[in-house]
Parts: sequence; C-alpha cells; structure tokens
Amino acid sequence: MMQQQAMLPGKWGQYISYGVLFLCLMAFAYTGNYILAALPLGFLFVLLLGVNWKSAYFILLATIPVSYDLSFFNNTLSTSVPDEPMMWLFFLLFIVMLARNPRMIPEWWWRNPLVLVIALQFLWLLVAVLFSREPVFSIKFLLAKTWFLVTFFVIPIFVFRGKKDFRLAFLLVLIPLLITMLIINVRHAALGFHFRKVEKAIGDIYFNHVDYSTLMSMIYPLVWIAYPLTKGKSPVFRWVVLALILFFLPAIYLTYARAALLAIVFAAVVGIAIRIRLVNLIMPGFYIICGLVFAYMINHNKYIEFRPNYEKTYSHKHFTDHMIATVRGEDMSSMERLYRWIAAVRMSQDEPVTGFGPNSFYYYYKPYTVTSFKTYVSRNPERSTTHNYFLYMLVEQGWPGMILYALMVFAVFWQAQRIYHRFKDRFYKWVTLGVIMMFAAGFINNFFSELLETHKIGSLFYLTIALLVVLRKKSYDEQEEAVAEVIVVKP
Repeated sequence: MMQQQAMLPGKWGQYISYGVLFLCLMAFAYTGNYILAALPLGFLFVLLLGVNWKSAYFILLATIPVSYDLSFFNNTLSTSVPDEPMMWLFFLLFIVMLARNPRMIPEWWWRNPLVLVIALQFLWLLVAVLFSREPVFSIKFLLAKTWFLVTFFVIPIFVFRGKKDFRLAFLLVLIPLLITMLIINVRHAALGFHFRKVEKAIGDIYFNHVDYSTLMSMIYPLVWIAYPLTKGKSPVFRWVVLALILFFLPAIYLTYARAALLAIVFAAVVGIAIRIRLVNLIMPGFYIICGLVFAYMINHNKYIEFRPNYEKTYSHKHFTDHMIATVRGEDMSSMERLYRWIAAVRMSQDEPVTGFGPNSFYYYYKPYTVTSFKTYVSRNPERSTTHNYFLYMLVEQGWPGMILYALMVFAVFWQAQRIYHRFKDRFYKWVTLGVIMMFAAGFINNFFSELLETHKIGSLFYLTIALLVVLRKKSYDEQEEAVAEVIVVKP
C-alpha cells in the first residue's frame, strides 16, 4: 500500500526551507516578479509531499476551482497553475512509490470493470498516438492524460479511506468554488447581469463561462445530497446548506450556459432513476435516440435542410433571444457546432480505425466542412474542436475510441446503481448518489464540448469514477461484515 508519510530529515528540511525562502525573496525584491515570491509556497508543497502526501493531495483538490491558465511561447505551450504542476509532482511520487513497491495497487482495484474499460481506453490512446498525423501534439495529449489518470483515478484509492475523507474533500472543493462564485456574481451584478458581459465578470478565474458553469453544475448535486446528510445536525447548519442550494441555481442560470442547465435536469433524472433501478435504460435509450437522429440526418442528405441563414445567424444580446434563436436554428454557437459535427463525421470516413490522432482535429477539419453551414465564427482563431466528445473521440481516436468512451459511460451508471442498492450505510448511500449525479452533470456538459481535457472539469470527472471504484469496495466490505455478523450470532 502507498504510505501516507515519507521520511524527510527535520533539521535539513528546515535549513533548506529557510534558504529557499531567503533566495526567493531576494530575487523578488530585485526583479519584482511575483512568480518568484510564490516559489516558496511551491517549495513548501514539495516538502509537505515528502512528509504527508495525503494532506498535500487535499490541498491539490482545494486549488482546482481557483487555478488559472498560463500560456507560453505565443500560446504554443500552456499549463494551469498551481494544480497542474501539483499533478506532475503526484505523478512523479506515484512512479517512485510504484518502483519501491510494484504491488502497491490492491487486487480489488484491478478487478473492477471500470478500471478495465479505462485501461482499454488508455491502451487505445497509445495506438492512436502511434498512428497520429500530428505526433508532437498527440504526445503532449498523452502526457497530460497520463498524469490526469494517475492523479485523479489511481491515487484517490489511497486517499479516500473513511467518511471524514469524503467530507473534507467536498468542503475543500466547495469553499474555493463559493469564493469564486461570490466574486463573479458581484462583478456581474455591477454589469447588470447582462448576457453579453458574463465573460467579463468571470475574468481570468475560469477559462470561459462554459468552464465555470460546468464546474458549478457538477458540484451542485453534492450540495443537494449534503442536505439530507445534515439530518440531526444543528438547525443553523441545515439552513446554511439550504441557502447554498438556493444560491447555486440562479448562479448557474446567470452564466447563460444552456448545457449546464440541461446538466442539472439530467443529474436529477439520473438520481431518480438510480433510486427506482431504471438507470440502466438511460444510456441505451440515449444512444438509440442519437443513432436514429443521425440516420435521419444522413438519409438523402436531410441535414442540408437545416443549414443556417448566414446573415441571420449571429450572437444575440439577450438570453431569451438566444434561446429562441436556438430553437429556430439561428443561434451562431449552435450552428457552428453543426458546422464542425458535419466535418467530424466526414473526417471519420478517411480514418475510421485510429483517427487523425489526439489534438489533430483543428489542423485537418476545414477541408471537410460544408460551406453552407458556415457562421461568423468559423475562422476559429481560438482553435477549438468538435464541441461534442463522442465525435471528438471518433475523429481523433477512431471508432474504437468512441465506442470505448460510450461503454465507459454506460458502465459507470450501471455500477453506480448496484453500489447504491448494495449499501446499507446511509452516509455512503447518499454519497454514491451524489457522485453519480456529479458524473451525470459532467457527461452532459462534455457532450457539447471537450471538457475532459481541461484541468478543472477533467480532474473532477475522473475523480467521480475513482470514488465509485472506492465505494464499490466499501459496499462489498459492508456486505461481508453483515454476513460475518450473522454467522457469529447464529446458534
């Protein structure tokens, strides 16, 4: 097992800390560079990683909502600070610990079907990178995916041991998120909560309103399930949780992100379906509907009838007009999605097995577009991709990549329902429900974007799957303990 504490000489650690602090402060005083002033904090984190890595992991979770993106070398290289450098450190720590103890990962983890599916996804990613048309960009994608999976899919099995770990993780993500929500809503209020000014209110705290709204919509189900878990607690505490429930809903609405609003509804539907044992019908039904729509669209090129009027398809000033335009097919962002979805489907015909390679869509999609679906934003200076994760996988990793992702989503819902009904413990039962609703919200948001590759959303998405793996083990342990008690008391 992964040891929580590591050996680090106390006096030498202090001397080195003081030396680094002094040098960084002197460098900051000389250059005025604030990054140099922040370096001591990074050094202290490295020391903490050596002394008590579990505490360091909880600090990493707390940084997710407040980390921001940095770009270098004319936007050819980017990272997010401080969470991504922390991921690198945890990845290195994991490699060291694995080298010391190759059997540190327990057998029950390997036997979980979700681990098998994600392992197959990773293996196919290696194949897609090997055959990529843009190997440099694909290798960068592979490296990022590797430390994402290690940090948020593997390491959590060593972190989440008891109920206090689940509670602490929830608070450490919730509190920084609430702080950012308050700051953004105060800014937005000063701008009259205007539809077109939400990005200005968000500023650099989040990449855009999609990133912000998705994170809120994923955490919101956890706030929901926190309320029944406060039963028997102080009335003040229950009122605080209820106030948070009421605060989140308008905060999400005021981002004017349609996917986030839909995600909340879908999360609620999944929660109800889990409780009445019907969740296994949701994803097959979802896939069948998508397949029927796709078949209808390609039959005699029916999709051409949905082409937009270029002059009337633009970004609107008010959210109500935005929603009406969406229904009429005159919303610019929706039509731009269709523009790229069509290109993605046509691209898949040329590379159906291995795809064009991770991070390759942008460099090849324009010759495959249909010009009658072109919009004012089709120049795509921000280099965004398909705006649909299934098609994103299809284009960049081929049919096997897309099918494995679809299988993974189904397996997550299937396993969550079994875990929920296996548990007798009230706390873990509600936590299971909250985690799968969190996953459901992330899935819907990701359906309209490629958010799994962003540090705020991707980290929490994989963390939800890791938590289900942990909860499955706990549910079996609880079941075995109950059987053992029956055997003991049996005359």
